[in-house]
Amino acid sequence: MDLSIIIVNYNTCRLTLDCLQSVYGSETAYKYEVFVVDNASVDGSVEAIESEFPRVQLIANEENTGFAKANNQGMEIAKGRYVLLLNSDTIVQPDTLQTMVSLMDVRPDLGASGCKIILPDGSLDKACRRGFPTPSASFYYAFGFSRLFPNTPRFNQYQLGYLDPNEAYPVDCLMGAFMLVRREVIGQIGGLDEIFFMYGEDVDWCYRIKEAGWGIHYEPATYIVHYKGASSRRKPFKIIYEFHRAMWVFHRKHYKHRYSWLTNGAIYCGIAVKFMLSLIGNKLRPGKPAARSLPASGSASTTQGTNSNMEVRR
Repeated sequence: MDLSIIIVNYNTCRLTLDCLQSVYGSETAYKYEVFVVDNASVDGSVEAIESEFPRVQLIANEENTGFAKANNQGMEIAKGRYVLLLNSDTIVQPDTLQTMVSLMDVRPDLGASGCKIILPDGSLDKACRRGFPTPSASFYYAFGFSRLFPNTPRFNQYQLGYLDPNEAYPVDCLMGAFMLVRREVIGQIGGLDEIFFMYGEDVDWCYRIKEAGWGIHYEPATYIVHYKGASSRRKPFKIIYEFHRAMWVFHRKHYKHRYSWLTNGAIYCGIAVKFMLSLIGNKLRPGKPAARSLPASGSASTTQGTNSNMEVRR
């Protein structure tokens, strides 16, 4: 088995079916298997997947275990030389699997790789190639310096806006919506850290991959389309809470020992302030989800799932 594809589903039945359709439409010489881990969906996802894609190896959880733990469940039984984390709200291109696995085969130094990820309007999903969220990188990003000085590396350490998204290069961090990881790496560093429920686990995994001496590569020769939650939609409290909790957990795990108590205190206070401002801003957003539709290159279906544990993750 060359590739094990793991998709986590939570009440995104139509999105997941469209994603699976694109996966099984891949043009590749590699042998692959597909796992869907369902986190106790109540929208008929399990029955629909079993009916429409009987080849899928389905794991049906009785509770929402979170993104990290669900992916780990798939990794435990996956047989592939490579493991691909793939969001349910994505559409892969026919050449995506072939291009990315071929890249890993000719680059034994790489522990992980990711392709270009675009949004439905054709713009880049900027989270698909990032730097690590160091205190300085986070400060410049949070306070708008990266937007004011988009071509200055110092102020764009996180989203790497000064780099051409159509060129290939090593990066610190990929996106959990599409992350191809070598089996040897997983055996060395383990799976996703389950302390992260639905945010931050991809950044943490990349950090550990690089700490173990492996390279991480961004490859724009192919792409996927990512259907993220619309920014105008009001988000549940848990999503906002988990997003900010992930910041705190990541800093405490990887950066706390590098800085003084004063710096750490300032960072934790900054996270708390941002959390409160996000709650206020969220209250001012419309409560009705914004309409979304698939492009011609994807499935013809326009009925989208809601309340995904992934659709506003990145």
